[in-house]
Amino acid sequence: MTQKNSTFLAVFLLLAFAALSGASILKGGLYLAKHEGDTIHLMELVFRMASGETPHYDFMTPIGALSFWPIAMLVKAGQGIGMAFIWSQVITALVFLPIVFWVARSRLTPFVGGLFGLLVLVLLLALVHGEAEPSLSVSMHYNRQAWAAAYVAIVVALIPPVDGRQSVLDGVIVGLMVSVLAMIKMTYLVSFALPILLALILTKQTRALAVSAVTGAVVMAGITVFNGVGYWAAYAGDLLAVLQSDLRSAPGESLDAVIGSPAYLGASLSVIAAIILLRQAGAMTGGLIVMLLMPGFFYVTYQNYGNDPQWLPLLAVLILAFRADVGQVVNGLGWNLREALGVVAAVAMALAAPSFFNLASSPFRHLYKEVGPYASVFSDGGVHSDVRVVDIRVNRVDLRVPLDGETDLIPRYAERDDAPELLGETLPVCTVELGLPAFFEALAQDLEQVSWARGSSVFVADLFSNLWLFGDLEQLAGGAPWYYGGAPGLETADYMLVPLCPVEQRVQIEVLEHVNGLISAGTLELNEVRRTDMYILYEVQT
Repeated sequence: MTQKNSTFLAVFLLLAFAALSGASILKGGLYLAKHEGDTIHLMELVFRMASGETPHYDFMTPIGALSFWPIAMLVKAGQGIGMAFIWSQVITALVFLPIVFWVARSRLTPFVGGLFGLLVLVLLLALVHGEAEPSLSVSMHYNRQAWAAAYVAIVVALIPPVDGRQSVLDGVIVGLMVSVLAMIKMTYLVSFALPILLALILTKQTRALAVSAVTGAVVMAGITVFNGVGYWAAYAGDLLAVLQSDLRSAPGESLDAVIGSPAYLGASLSVIAAIILLRQAGAMTGGLIVMLLMPGFFYVTYQNYGNDPQWLPLLAVLILAFRADVGQVVNGLGWNLREALGVVAAVAMALAAPSFFNLASSPFRHLYKEVGPYASVFSDGGVHSDVRVVDIRVNRVDLRVPLDGETDLIPRYAERDDAPELLGETLPVCTVELGLPAFFEALAQDLEQVSWARGSSVFVADLFSNLWLFGDLEQLAGGAPWYYGGAPGLETADYMLVPLCPVEQRVQIEVLEHVNGLISAGTLELNEVRRTDMYILYEVQT
């Protein structure tokens, strides 16, 4: 890339960064329209880390610490969590900015390099996880970050630089990006590590490969020194718990649906067409590595909520990068392969367009949101009142209750789950559908009225055990901010609270089956100490 083109690229990326980050910051708070449960989950993780707790050691989560550490450090410094979230994204994008510029300048054309840089910045600075539904959300922000790191690592590994003299820098970048994947979400590392390794070998970037290995080893060694060898065992234990969970191992469509259902078939055919055409055009390594990336593309999409194929823009970048070196080659069907590759890249971007424009426009939609219909997640205000959600999702509490089987007119649906049971008592069948902040706050404040419960730790037989966020209660040592299996934290809890209408009935059933097993085995004793129309409270003795 010429100096002139490099300058234009740098200006373009700086302007994109300034526009996206500026639009996010200027609002002065974080205004969300959905996924308030995920928002509270994020807040608990951040507050635990800001208080000095270490993920996997002190609480259970399959998500890597790097997903929350920058936010936690800003909160620890006194920032409200809403602006801490926004500033953490801005700081992360600022760190990525010179890396993205270098990668684009050293191996891509000005147009493709600009597209690549814009895609990475949008992933890092968006205020929605993707898809085409425009309501703003912080849910799964770590998936966006992991995709951004994967984009960088894959492009560096698969597209050799024009000038190979900077292989040390390329190796450092790959090593850092792979480490980022490991410390954000292990799914991405498992899916893309092998193709990245083979790409570096097949493109003869052996020096970069060696440097990346050393860089990754240094990063992992530093984490081990800081957290201890047991950290990795604890991290692996949390990951295994999720893999073995029937509730959260794959929160969406089945794998075959992600590959072949009507919503995804176009994407699947586009990557298959890219592999065939790249091989026919003589880009043998490119076609092979894209083929090896394909299972990872599908698996990550399957494993992520929403099943949004964020790999499509990356596929377009890779196709366009290889297309630049393809001459007027014609295949057996008489197709001009340079033009055919351009068509497949355009198809990939067209399929990705709804999600991309949703991501790219989200900071600007956030800036111009009317703030009237929003309410703070925490009603008592304070520095963390800068996280605000649409009022109806905060303060209107709706329940879902079955009608079949509850009236003589409608027989019970045969496939309905059995009602939860504890100590021989059958509990109601119903779930809280809306108003989680008001629901949690009501539980916590009611517990505060009982002097002996104030300041205690409470395990909740539900998806969340976060009542300490909303009242004068202690954090649950060893708990899980999001339930994946077993009864994490119950052994350290003073009390167990059983909501009569939980957030997730299937979770409550699984928790209580586990608790009943512990009681039968003689390792747990529960004594009922309080009963209201919202919950039953038991004293825990282990």
